[in-house]
Amino acid sequence: MNRLLIKNARVIDPSQDLDRVCDLLVEDGRIARLGYGLHSSGEVVEAAGLVAAPGLVDMHVHLRDPGYCQKEDIFTGCEAAAAGGFTSVACMPNTNPVCDSPQVVSYILERARQAKAKVYPFAAITQGLQSQQLTDQAALKAAGAVGISDDGRPVTNNRLLLEAMRQAAELGLLVSCHAEDLAITNGGIMHLGEVSRQLGVPGVDRASEDCNTAVCIALAAASGSRVHIDHVSTAGAVAMIRDAKARGVRVTAETGPHYLMLTHERLLSKDADYRMAPPLREERDRQAVLQAVADGVIDCIVTDHAPHTPEEKADFVKAPNGVVGLETSLAACLTCLVHPGVIPLSRLIAMMSWVPAQLLGIPAGTLKPGVAADIVLFDPEEAWTVDPAKFHSKARNSCFKGMELTGRVKATWKDGVETYRDGNGKEVF
Repeated sequence: MNRLLIKNARVIDPSQDLDRVCDLLVEDGRIARLGYGLHSSGEVVEAAGLVAAPGLVDMHVHLRDPGYCQKEDIFTGCEAAAAGGFTSVACMPNTNPVCDSPQVVSYILERARQAKAKVYPFAAITQGLQSQQLTDQAALKAAGAVGISDDGRPVTNNRLLLEAMRQAAELGLLVSCHAEDLAITNGGIMHLGEVSRQLGVPGVDRASEDCNTAVCIALAAASGSRVHIDHVSTAGAVAMIRDAKARGVRVTAETGPHYLMLTHERLLSKDADYRMAPPLREERDRQAVLQAVADGVIDCIVTDHAPHTPEEKADFVKAPNGVVGLETSLAACLTCLVHPGVIPLSRLIAMMSWVPAQLLGIPAGTLKPGVAADIVLFDPEEAWTVDPAKFHSKARNSCFKGMELTGRVKATWKDGVETYRDGNGKEVF
C-alpha cells in the first residue's frame, strides 16, 4: 500500500467547509483520513506554515494538441499545470483537427493517460467551428467530452446556438461561450480606447463582448439551459450577468487573473505578450470585474492558458492573441485577491477547485475521504519573481513576466503521486 502523510498543514476544503490545521493521510492514491497526530509508514511531509487544498481545476485551457504541438502539447501543458497546482484541466476545441468528433476526443484522452494532470475535453459546438452544422453532442459525450464550446471562433448563427443549448441541456453538457462579436471586433488587436488611438492600431470596442454576452444570456433564458460566459473583461458584461442571475437565468461566469490585475496601458510597450482575447480593458472595467469576484457574480477563475511560440509573438501587430497562465494563476490571485482582502483564501480555493469541478461535473475539487488524492500544497506568503525561462510550458508568453507575486506552489499530487515539487527535488518543506 502506497502511503503519504502531510502533517500540520492548514487544510482548506470548501466542499466540506473545512479550514483548520491538521494532518492529511493518503493511502493507495485516495484520501484516507483527516485528523490530528496521524502516523504513517510511508512518506511524511512536514507542512507547518503551508496550505494543503484540493488540486486546482482550470476549466479553460488550450493544450494545442493535436495540430499545434510546436506551441504546447498535452504533456508539457500538464507539466505546467502541475507546477501551478492544477490536477485537472478542461481543454478547448480549437485544435487541428478541431475537436468536433469522437475520434479527436478519444485521441486527447488517450494521450492524457500518462500526463501529469487529468484532462477533460470540450468539444466544438459546430463542425470545424464554422457556424454551419452542429456537432453530434451525444456521440461526443459518449467519447468523453464534458461540454461544448465555441472558444476559438464564436458561433455566428444564433439559431444554431439556441438549438445547441437545448441539446446540451438534454444531455447534461455545459455550454461554454467565448463572448465576442467578430463583426464588431473587425480585426482589432487590443482594447479600443486612448491607448489604441495613441499607438495607431485597430481596437476592439467593448461592445463586442457586451453584445455577445447579451445574446448568450437571452438564448439561455429562452432555452432554460445552462450557459457559461468565458473570460469576462468588461463592466457591461458584469452588469448583464448580475442581472441575469437575479432573474434566475442559468448563467455562470469566469474571469482570468490578468483582467483582475492589468489594464490596456500595458500595451504602450508594444509587447504582444500583453495581447489576448478579450483584450486588457480600462481601469473601470478592471474594478467592475474585481467587484464581481468579490460579490459572487463571477463564479470561478481560469487561466485561458494560450501558448504561442516566441517567433509568433515577436511582431506586435501580427502576433496571435493569447497568454500562458497555468504556472502563475494561483500566485497572481493570492496577490490581487486574498492578500488585499478582496476575498478570503477559502473562497479563492473554491473558485479554483470545487466550483469549476461542479460546473464540469467531474470528480475533483474535494478532499473528502475516499476520493482521489489530488492535492496542492502551497506557501501563501512566499514572494517570487516570474521568470518565463523557468516555465515548464513550451511557451513563454506571460503577461506577468518580471512581476513579483506572493504565494508559491510547493508540491502537487495527482492520485497520490507527486507530479511537481518546488526546488528540483531539493528538500523544500
